[in-house]
Amino acid sequence: MTTLKRAIRTPGAILMGLGSIVGTGLFVSIALATQIAGNTVMLAILIAAIVAALNGLSSAQLAAAYPVSGGTYEYGNRVLGSWVGFTAGWMFLTAKSASAATAALGCSGYLLFIFGRNISGEAYILLSLAIVLFLTILVSGGISRSNSANKFIVGITLSGLALMVLASFGINGMPAEPLQNAFTDIDSSSLIYASALMFVAYTGYGRIATLGEEVTDPRKTIPKAIILCMLVIVVLYSLVTLVALQVMGSEAFGNTIDGDAAPLMSVAQLLPVPGIGLIISITAVTAMAGVLLNLLLGLSRVMLSMARRGDFPKQTGVIHPASQSPVTAVWVTGIIIGVLVLSGDLRFTWSFSAFTVLIYYSITNISAFLLPAEQRLYPRIVPALGLTGCLTLAFWIPLDVMLYGVAMILAGLIWHAIVVFTGNRKAVS
Repeated sequence: MTTLKRAIRTPGAILMGLGSIVGTGLFVSIALATQIAGNTVMLAILIAAIVAALNGLSSAQLAAAYPVSGGTYEYGNRVLGSWVGFTAGWMFLTAKSASAATAALGCSGYLLFIFGRNISGEAYILLSLAIVLFLTILVSGGISRSNSANKFIVGITLSGLALMVLASFGINGMPAEPLQNAFTDIDSSSLIYASALMFVAYTGYGRIATLGEEVTDPRKTIPKAIILCMLVIVVLYSLVTLVALQVMGSEAFGNTIDGDAAPLMSVAQLLPVPGIGLIISITAVTAMAGVLLNLLLGLSRVMLSMARRGDFPKQTGVIHPASQSPVTAVWVTGIIIGVLVLSGDLRFTWSFSAFTVLIYYSITNISAFLLPAEQRLYPRIVPALGLTGCLTLAFWIPLDVMLYGVAMILAGLIWHAIVVFTGNRKAVS
């Protein structure tokens, strides 16, 4: 068997996107962005949402034109050639493997917090590795099982967040002051940097595109799912951020990123609602687990696509006949994430993810811009604006992070050169 099973319909695709987005970004990046931009974080959320929406439309029309696994790695290969396509795939694997490790550590940290244990030491690492192992086993069983688990996880996560928002609005009223403060003391450099960090939080919608080979009627399902997913996420991020700013204020909320408790946990503890802290902790556990599950899916599908073209060992491109899953690619992905769990710096990892993901989506937009007229769903102004937004945000990332990202690109291209010049690469129709 050489193709994957088409089993995901529009509701399942939307939930896959939500499962990828409602996690580390929501529970970490909002506080990081607030620490940088202060009250103007609400504008950062809006700017990031606009850029993400443009990129989402570009991803949607590419996925409709080329409904196969691999996302921008595959689109770049087909439209721009192997070197650019490889760069996209390499950036995705590098950035999202680090994000997955962060999600595993976050999930473990919240679990230990629930049971009153220290979030450090060997127990912390071992529990994180156990979570990676469990979800790797789950994902290796096939897309139907993963889809069912994701629906359950997302349901719990959205319910917990909705309860926190409703509780805050019921106690404190509508958050008018945070909205008014968003337009005071705007610092453009801080605002754009915060927007870049928030952009990473939105990019989980790309998981819908990377699963293009497993979506039913991709030309209709993928654009619809990405657009609806983005609408839900913008509303959710805005509401949760308004609650955090109303309950704590921008300075205190931004400083929670350096505290003992996780940012939204600190917000929940200030709400006089019995049990709300435990509910948010459980919500965080499911959110992080959902991100890790969806990253295992997305990363393994990109690895599968890269193996088909010879950019990865051919064994990672084998699909198991019973589960109809790229089992080897899933396990290799799980091992890489497990290794990364052993170390990491949150701010650097998140900024690095921002830079590499913005390069990834720049390639997405260029590919969409160059699509033939008969394959385009939207006018060329959409990818043109998306590319402009990506490059603008990318070059406001700190210089040391940019240099590390460029070094990773060069390392990947050296590997690609070896594959090309040894004749191990092949074309895929």
